[in-house]
Amino acid sequence: MPSINLSHFEAAFLFSLFVSVVMGITSKKTQNERLHYGFYCFGCFIVALFGIGWVMKLGHG
Repeated sequence: MPSINLSHFEAAFLFSLFVSVVMGITSKKTQNERLHYGFYCFGCFIVALFGIGWVMKLGHG
């Protein structure tokens, strides 16, 4: 079985993508709302990923 070696960023990116797809599908009623909400959630995840990353970098000096 092949092993997958992902960096922390790649794993968080894939998690963000999969969770955004699921949240978009299960949260809204129309196709247009699902698409917009999925992109919104993905954007929020990525902004949080970079924001928390910078806070951790500043905290470690």
